[in-house]
Amino acid sequence: MLNHKKAQDIIQNINQFLIGKNEIVELSVITLLAGGHLLLEDVPGVGKTTLANVLAASVGCGFSRIQFTPDTLPGDVLGASIYNMKTGEFSYVPGAIVNHIVLVDEINRTSPKTQAALLEAMEERQVTVDKVTYPLEEPFFVIATQNPVEFVGTYHLPEAQLDRFLMKLSIGYPNLTDEHKMSVQFIEGKNSAQATSVVERQELLLMQEEVQQITVSDKMVEYIVKLIAATRESELLVLGGSPRATLGLISAGRSCAYVSGRDYVIPDDVQRVLPHVLCHRIMLTVDARMNQKTPEKIIADIQSRIRVPI
Repeated sequence: MLNHKKAQDIIQNINQFLIGKNEIVELSVITLLAGGHLLLEDVPGVGKTTLANVLAASVGCGFSRIQFTPDTLPGDVLGASIYNMKTGEFSYVPGAIVNHIVLVDEINRTSPKTQAALLEAMEERQVTVDKVTYPLEEPFFVIATQNPVEFVGTYHLPEAQLDRFLMKLSIGYPNLTDEHKMSVQFIEGKNSAQATSVVERQELLLMQEEVQQITVSDKMVEYIVKLIAATRESELLVLGGSPRATLGLISAGRSCAYVSGRDYVIPDDVQRVLPHVLCHRIMLTVDARMNQKTPEKIIADIQSRIRVPI
């Protein structure tokens, strides 16, 4: 693993601008290296957009931002075929989704039709416009944000789209010490626009390839499969983890091991990423919600009941 130390360089670079959120930053980098997509759900003003901006700047890749509003159309995301009067032909003008790292801000503020425009790009790494398919360059990483406390003018993400996100994270409020440090940096004029790259695009691609070479033993695969199967058998859940969740947990576990400097996955890697990979993919029964159960509590209970491999 020639480049795993570069992952720590990325994390440290982001930590300069997102104060006191090392765990969230590490999990975001783990998601990127695993080749997945990230959903950030939290109240306004806690640093969701800052995290996306600095992460993109840190890895030296192309970056675009889509601000979703109720009138955003699929063509604004995917692009469109425009008639060229000089050549007499239609030519494709790429939309904002055609980039390496794409920030989809307030994804729940646009219509389901526009939300669905992201599905093909997120899963197949391609977009189709007027029956012509255009492949997207690697790396391709979607960071979506949404505000959980506003309901007027918002559209709930369907389960099919939630399943496309490898992890769902919440940043949370900083403690007093971190907020004081953040305020001092603000007064001194330090902001996310000053972030510089610590790795280049080709280095990031090599790191993602190295993550795919991390060893996952048969015992670890069996452990992961049992965890996912337990969500499908739970009486507290209407919907358990999908096969995509199984593969996502393997990818996230590999990436976690890589960031930790190992070339093999251990149970701690799986347990660390488990709630972030699974909680947004499961659906609670009415009784479970009435009894104040949460996805986090249910996943923690399932984890405690599955025997950990030695």
